[in-house]
Amino acid sequence: MPYQTDRIENLLSEGVRDKVYPGAVWAAGDSDGVQAAGATGVLDPDEPEVRMRPDTVFDAASLTKILAVWASIGALWEDSVLDLDAPLGAFWDEVAGRSLGAVTARQLLTHTAGLPLRAQLKNLYGSDPVAIRHGVLRETLNRPPGEAVEYTDRAALILGYLAEHLSGQPLDQLAEARTWRPLGMNSTRFGPLPADIAARCAPTELDQDTDTHLKGVAHDFSARLLGGVCGIAGVFTVLDDLANFLRYMLDHTTAPAEAGFGAEWSAYSLTVQTGGLQPERGLFWHPAPSTTAEQDVWVHYGFTGTGMWVSLAEGRWAVLLTNKLYYTRDRQPLTDVRNAFCELAFT
Repeated sequence: MPYQTDRIENLLSEGVRDKVYPGAVWAAGDSDGVQAAGATGVLDPDEPEVRMRPDTVFDAASLTKILAVWASIGALWEDSVLDLDAPLGAFWDEVAGRSLGAVTARQLLTHTAGLPLRAQLKNLYGSDPVAIRHGVLRETLNRPPGEAVEYTDRAALILGYLAEHLSGQPLDQLAEARTWRPLGMNSTRFGPLPADIAARCAPTELDQDTDTHLKGVAHDFSARLLGGVCGIAGVFTVLDDLANFLRYMLDHTTAPAEAGFGAEWSAYSLTVQTGGLQPERGLFWHPAPSTTAEQDVWVHYGFTGTGMWVSLAEGRWAVLLTNKLYYTRDRQPLTDVRNAFCELAFT
């Protein structure tokens, strides 16, 4: 099936002209790898001579939830270390006897756990990472589990803590050992980034304290508060690494046996897991808007302007990386571009 490269490039170049983002890189492909790709715009409007490139490093933002948390939880599930439907309190002493102890990993993955929606960790628990962990794991639920789909970053934070508990490894080490290194994702890592890598990073939000745009440091305040490593955000990555990740989701023969999550986890996650509740959710993935049921396209977005799509039915994937947060926190302009990009990438 041909890829609409010219139309995609025109769409993304219009986004640069309209100041939706300073620049973008993209790719689309299948289980054989990248079949079409491009880059447009600049890394930083203050340095217009520096163009976006395929090897530009991006703050992945909430793609961390897929690249580190979802993949690690999948590895633990496929290793039969984790039962998705067992109450957390049944095997995790730290939450036993508390509200969170009645919640399951499946409910966290589908955002149906009834967690508090508040996310201002420092205001709630202070700035010490140990105190934040204790506070998050001991917080009273907002509602009984299974009643509603309510997105909250807390789900990923708790799942990250859970993965660390079950594996005995920090989340960054677990993700590197079970996912990134086996899949050849050699440029993917948690920040803060060393200076030489940060120089290739697309800047994001304006830091009010320094009056400069963040570059090589996670935009997400919670991630910065927790030292750069947490389930919410904090991962930096490049286009080729995401292509490797999505290619592996389509064909698990493309990586060595030590790779963590497998074909069963990918296929299971890309199915509706929320019953009759709306909006529909899989396991941390959700159905992409503007696509047909036959295409069965699933997506995950990052707040900085990142996104990746995959369809097992079509045997195709797509990635769009931008630094839209350089300009604004307004989601709608990029939402329109994303939806149009998805349609072009899968038709």
